[in-house]
Formats: sequence, structure tokens, C-alpha cells
Amino acid sequence: MSLRNERVKKTLIKEISDIIQKELKDSRVQGIVSITDIELSHDNSFAKVYYSVYAPEDKKQATIQAISDNTPKIRYEVGKRVRLRLTPELRFIPDNSLERGANVTAIINKISRGEL
Repeated sequence: MSLRNERVKKTLIKEISDIIQKELKDSRVQGIVSITDIELSHDNSFAKVYYSVYAPEDKKQATIQAISDNTPKIRYEVGKRVRLRLTPELRFIPDNSLERGANVTAIINKISRGEL
């Protein structure tokens, strides 16, 4: 990945996180939403946005749906904040890696205490 693409990626992560936390006025967004990674196309016209939601399962599903429903608004806000020739089309993909990592850590802690 080129240096420019890396800078665009970091900027998008920061701005999308900020938009979801502060600008998105949707009551379904609850818990902690974290942008874990972004995959950009070579021409920056398309971005896969990987995110995780830390919340109870029912609120987690509502948050995932709210982010999906508000994708055009998030893209519009990104376009206003980040000066690019073309605002990338955003595709949000839930990422459960943080949740899996927490589960693995909990299992390792139980094993080390002799509970398993």
C-alpha cells in the first residue's frame, strides 16, 4: 500500500469513528463502536470498513442495523470532512475479532487459575 493510501486509510478510520460517535443521531446506536480496519481499493473509490460493537446482543444487532441504514449519511459526512477527488463508497462489515480475543483471554485466565 502506498504512503498516500495509508494516510487516507488512517484519516478515514478517525473520521468515520468520530461521525458514528458524535454525528449519528440514531437511538439504535448503543454501546461502543470501534472501527478496526479499512481496506481501500487502489483508486480509493471503494472502502470496506470493518467495525466491532461492544454491547449486549440485542443492542448489538440494533446498532449493526443502524449503521447499515445510515451508510449514505456517513459517506456524505466523510465527503464533507475529507478532501478527496472521489468520496469512497463505504461498505460496513461487522468484525468480531475483539470479541473473540476477549473470549480467548477469559479462557486462558480460567486455565491459569485451574478452573478448567
